[in-house]
Amino acid sequence: MRRSPRPGRWFLALALMLWAGGAARDGFDRFIDATVIPPLAIDRSVEVLDRNGDLLRAYTVADGRWRLAVGLDAVDRGYVDMLVRYEDKRFWTHPGIDLRAIGRAAAQGLRYGRLVSGGSTLTMQVARLIENSGTGSWQGKLRQMRVALALERRLGKEEILTLYLNHAPFGGNLEGVRAASYAWFGKPPRRLTPAEAALLVAIPQSPNTRRPDRDPDTAHAARDRVLERMRGAGLLDPETVAAALTEPSPRVRRDFPILAPHLSDRARITDPLADVHALTLARDMQTRMEDLAAQAVEHRGDKLQIALMVADHRTGEILASVGSSAYTADAREGFVDMTQALRSPGSTLKPLIYGLAFDRGLVHPETLIADRPVDFDGYRPQNFDGLWRGELPVRDALRLSLNVPVVSLTHALGPDHLIAGLRRAGVEPVLPGGRPGLAISLGGMGLRLEDLVALFGSIANGGERIDLRWHPQPSAGFRPERVMGSAPAWQVADILRETPRPPGVADREIAFKTGTSYGHRDTWAIGFDGRHVVGVWMGRADGTPVPGVFGGALAAPVLFSAFERIGEVEPLPPPPPQTLLLGHGGLPQPLRRFAPPGGGGFEAGPEIAFPPDGAVVEGTALTARVQGGVAPFTWLANGAPVATSRTRHTVLDGLGPGFSDLTVIDAEGRSAAVSFRLD
Repeated sequence: MRRSPRPGRWFLALALMLWAGGAARDGFDRFIDATVIPPLAIDRSVEVLDRNGDLLRAYTVADGRWRLAVGLDAVDRGYVDMLVRYEDKRFWTHPGIDLRAIGRAAAQGLRYGRLVSGGSTLTMQVARLIENSGTGSWQGKLRQMRVALALERRLGKEEILTLYLNHAPFGGNLEGVRAASYAWFGKPPRRLTPAEAALLVAIPQSPNTRRPDRDPDTAHAARDRVLERMRGAGLLDPETVAAALTEPSPRVRRDFPILAPHLSDRARITDPLADVHALTLARDMQTRMEDLAAQAVEHRGDKLQIALMVADHRTGEILASVGSSAYTADAREGFVDMTQALRSPGSTLKPLIYGLAFDRGLVHPETLIADRPVDFDGYRPQNFDGLWRGELPVRDALRLSLNVPVVSLTHALGPDHLIAGLRRAGVEPVLPGGRPGLAISLGGMGLRLEDLVALFGSIANGGERIDLRWHPQPSAGFRPERVMGSAPAWQVADILRETPRPPGVADREIAFKTGTSYGHRDTWAIGFDGRHVVGVWMGRADGTPVPGVFGGALAAPVLFSAFERIGEVEPLPPPPPQTLLLGHGGLPQPLRRFAPPGGGGFEAGPEIAFPPDGAVVEGTALTARVQGGVAPFTWLANGAPVATSRTRHTVLDGLGPGFSDLTVIDAEGRSAAVSFRLD
């Protein structure tokens, strides 16, 4: 161990400097002015900050140290006053060295034969820290004095104090008061209690022996000595000190924040030279969403994963981005950012398709559209439940997420028109095989969660593309484009407000859509209110199926939990003035039923050729005749089965006089019905 310099040498060095200053003032000034000062800029931890400047994540510098930059205005003033009073009470007036303090230290050393008090100023400590020079030799002390005098000539007092705040050692790999405050108290040094401030004053005097996690009792005792000194100096009143002495000291070192880790990595890769990355995220919301994500997969096996995103669709700013349930190398592959993973969107594109169809005037929410077997050159989509519902309003077809109607609309629009709509929303899909087919309407493409948030955000924004971004400044080259008209966008949102809710959810101001990809590999829920758009993906990061799960049962409850954590739901806007608000009977004739061009792939369904609708038939028996459709045919009178036939002519007995409703259903489940009167 290096021994401390003898006090006599201190005194001799001081005398020589004073003599030099008096005998050759000009030469001494030139000597100080010629001092080479080490670079004041050092490697600092890369920081990722939220929209309010709060720390989301930090990275160590190359040598593994935490150095979080801090300005004087970002540090508690009570700590600064305590530091100056304890370490260097004449800091604001001396020229870099305190002759009175050095003289006192030398005199005490000569009297007692050992160092009783130090003579280093804060400026000298800064000189030692920036040069990384030791304190064990009198030559080193002289060098520190020279550098301190030079620093005072070139920098202001506040700049020197700021250097100390950024360089002071706080134990282990902690440098600077901001890193220490996060490590020991879990918060920035903006608002410290007197007890916390006293501990941060005490640690740098002996950073390795006063580490609270290594020797908490020694650290606690050093803190209390600082508090007592401040009481004696009148900086703290006795009541404040008495209360501070009862405050426990930390005994463990806290982890640095690691919020939004995936997006932080992405920001750093995007701009690797930046020291600070400011994001649009809100720290509190990010914390709540990360907690929700962890809870959502808890007790659901070790492979189920989740990604979640919240954005303000008025501004396009992303407020929370959760790439996985935990940023760990676990069975869930937590290091993979699933907000950026290409997955099948399932049924989540249906709102876009209907919106484009409304925009083109193909259908209206009250238009009747057929849900029955179709064949598009060998492509025969079916509904998820395998059932057919015949004709029903477009509103119900979207609300129930039926497959056949949306494929029919995609056929009428043209798949390329759907791809163009996605691109106008800022989304670039990945298409298997390169050319889009009708299967894209049911999820036959690759999209990211971020893409779907942008798409639904555009619908929520009145049909105009949003500038979805995580950086505060608007995206370079961004041009707002119309994805669809404002009236079609409102109509889509109005229908999505009626989507069946998970059990226990009653809020009607959230428009949302769920989706499940082929093979149960991906489940989705995307929704919005008057301000926020939220996207949830759940599945396995490796793309393997999760048997039996659906978006409505798995992802939708998480979506509504996310809105609860956002706060009060903002109402959706009223319909634009140009919106056509009519029932089915008030629609223009071309909009009453969707007539796909060229038959739209629909096979000819059955039609009752006799009796015609509204006919009066004499007799007690009826010979019914059907055309079209596929045998066998099942006949129902007033809802009750009365005959089954493989021919197109069927004699129906026992109907009885009066009005009857007659229905025929063919082998494909397609139906036709008439009403007639039997006399």
